[in-house]
Amino acid sequence: MTVTADLVGFGMTAMSLRAGPTPVQLACQAAAAALADAGIGPGDVDGLLVGSSQGVRPDRLGVAFAAQGGFADLRLLEHVEIKGATTIAMIQRATHAIAAAEASTVVCVFADAPVVAGKGAGSTYAHSGGNTGVRGLERASGLLGSVPTYALLAQRWLHITGSSTDDLCAVATQARTWAMGNPDAVNREPLDADGYAASPMVAEPLRRVDCARPVNGAVAVVLTGRPSTATVRLRIRGTGRHHPVRRRRSGAESWFGGGVRAVDDALTHAGLTRTDLDIAELYDPFSIVTLVLLDEYRLTGDTPAGAFVRAGQIGPGGLLPTNTGGGQLSGFYLQGMTPLAEAITQLRGAGGERQVPGATTALVAGIGGRLDHHAALILERAA
Repeated sequence: MTVTADLVGFGMTAMSLRAGPTPVQLACQAAAAALADAGIGPGDVDGLLVGSSQGVRPDRLGVAFAAQGGFADLRLLEHVEIKGATTIAMIQRATHAIAAAEASTVVCVFADAPVVAGKGAGSTYAHSGGNTGVRGLERASGLLGSVPTYALLAQRWLHITGSSTDDLCAVATQARTWAMGNPDAVNREPLDADGYAASPMVAEPLRRVDCARPVNGAVAVVLTGRPSTATVRLRIRGTGRHHPVRRRRSGAESWFGGGVRAVDDALTHAGLTRTDLDIAELYDPFSIVTLVLLDEYRLTGDTPAGAFVRAGQIGPGGLLPTNTGGGQLSGFYLQGMTPLAEAITQLRGAGGERQVPGATTALVAGIGGRLDHHAALILERAA
């Protein structure tokens, strides 16, 4: 008999734009909340997977969290790091461990605190990315962190698709519309096309509102193959990953062409098709990424992603409600936990003003690096 993994516990801290607790302290809060939500204690857990933001930082969450979080006698303990694809990789690893009887109940937790006293979150992420051997050249050219590199990606996408910045505007404004119904979102002020055009340019064509806003916070989930008292069980129906391993050299496309395999594998594993999806929660550190993933994952049928978004199809009442909590653009940026947290909220019917009626099946997608890593998860409300 094949053991299936269900998601039975969910815990999330407040998302803060101010310096405060450390990642370990935040992780402890989220894990405790997830266990309470599942109706179990640390002694019922025999697997722990932790994820953290990239980079070597003194406060980075690691396997030492097992002791710090009050766990013991674990059969599975790992630190997982594939950038923005980490969350789904943790879910995939936990699911496989449960199916193989390597563990029966696994907690997955991610925490980060890039906002520190006297510094902006952007300064923390400015040290990420880049190519070994040319970091000095990149910095001399202003390529600090991810914004300028994703601006190059955006310019390339607009060129090869014949699109315009109106598409970026449509993504950002619809994300903000969703966020206005999300009390956990950090950007809830109304945003229209005029407000978009007034937003300062960071790296052309990306404006401030095209970029995610990092927060200090944590999310934890509990997966189990055991019977539980959870009111709502969410079934892990399918997962998939794809790593294109881009060379970024002349003669090859530097950014696009990859990732659809992850979604195809997840859907095949689930025995579903794209028409079965009620919502999509996509990793969106920048507005351009939403457009790219809609296209590359073939989520818009025969309609180009830009036209699909301009028609309001990812917003409330659209054909494919997408990033229904505001995503990372207007909700909060907590790497791959952001889309997962919103999928859980929607499938539990706990979305309040932003709830998508009848949502039972979700695609959750995470990307890492500069579209270097893709991970997909099909999550379904169990009957």
